[in-house]
Amino acid sequence: MTEPSTDGRLAKGEQRKRELIGATLRIVARDGVSGVSHRTVAREAGLPATAAAYHFRGIEDLLTAALTRCMDEDAERMRVLAAETGADALPKFAALLARVAAEPGHLLAEYELYLLAAREPKLRESTDRWMAALAEFARGHTDDPVRVEMLVGLVDGLLLQGLLRDEPPTAERFEAILRTALGS
Repeated sequence: MTEPSTDGRLAKGEQRKRELIGATLRIVARDGVSGVSHRTVAREAGLPATAAAYHFRGIEDLLTAALTRCMDEDAERMRVLAAETGADALPKFAALLARVAAEPGHLLAEYELYLLAAREPKLRESTDRWMAALAEFARGHTDDPVRVEMLVGLVDGLLLQGLLRDEPPTAERFEAILRTALGS
């Protein structure tokens, strides 16, 4: 039996999609969702003007792909942290939150897209995975369902508030808040 051959065009197409999604996130971080057009995304990615329209039927498809990528990456990081046990898990989570808050560009893009999902119920699948991963992490530290729900909302609130401050919260501050919320 022979191995299936890989079509280089497919790989190149997938690479272009990743570049276009990355460009979309940069535009959303800089200009908001309203700054996204096929032309601006292609220009930001350094690709031909028709590239975004070729790979994504409409702006909604492009924004959905960007939202999905953000939330899935965040959810995966949380699942990895949730799988860790012991005293290191909470400080690692706090350090991750501090790193995210210290580099607000990507976070701004995520919350722009998050708000888009609030308006478009069909986009909520990715945000639901992020919130489920946060809840899974919380359940590793408490069996109180109210504390679990509180942590899910608290993390988003802390990150949003971090965007409004000249100095984002430190890992130590995040850890103190998380410990209090989880009753640890």
